[in-house]
Amino acid sequence: MSGHGFHVHGPHDHALEHQAHAEPEGMAGQLAVITAVLATVGALFSYMGGATQASASLYKNDAAIKKTEASNQWNYYQAKSSKQSLAELATVLAPEAKRDFYAKEAERYKAEKADIQKEAKKLEEESKAFDEKSDAQMHEHHRWAQATTVLQVAIALAAIALLTRRRWLEWATLGLGGLGTAMGVAAWFHL
Repeated sequence: MSGHGFHVHGPHDHALEHQAHAEPEGMAGQLAVITAVLATVGALFSYMGGATQASASLYKNDAAIKKTEASNQWNYYQAKSSKQSLAELATVLAPEAKRDFYAKEAERYKAEKADIQKEAKKLEEESKAFDEKSDAQMHEHHRWAQATTVLQVAIALAAIALLTRRRWLEWATLGLGGLGTAMGVAAWFHL
C-alpha cells in the first residue's frame, strides 16, 4: 500500500482476507462452537466447585470453634466437680458448725454442673452438625471438580479432533461434554 491511497492486492492477501471474513465451516466451525460452550460451562462448574470448597472450610472452622467451646465447658464442669468433691469432703472433716454450709455448697456445685453439662453437650451437637455440613459441601465440591475435569478433557479432545480432522474424536468430544454436563447437574442436585 502506498502513501497515496493506492492499494496493490496480491492473490495470497486476497485469500487471507477472505478466510478472515468467512463464516467458520465444517468441522472447524463446529468444534469452535463446541469448545466455547464447554469452556463456558466448565468455568461455571469451576466457580461452583470453588464456592462449595470455601463453604466446607467455613463449616469446618465453625465446627472447630464449637468443639473448643464444648471443651471449655467440660473443663468448667470438671472444675465444679473438683469443688463439689472438696465441699463433700469438708462436710466430713469440718467442725459441726460448718458442715451444713459445706453440704449446701456441694449441692450448689452439683446443680451448676448439670447446667454446664447440658451446655457442653449442646455445643458438641452444634460442632457435629457443622462437621456434617462440611462433609456434605466437600462431597458436592468433589462432584463439581469431577465435572470440570471431564469438561477440560473434552476441550483437549476437541483440539486433537481439530488437528487430526477425525470425526470420531468430535463425537467423543460431544460425549465427554455431555458426561461432564451430566456430572455438573448431579452436583447441582447434591447427588
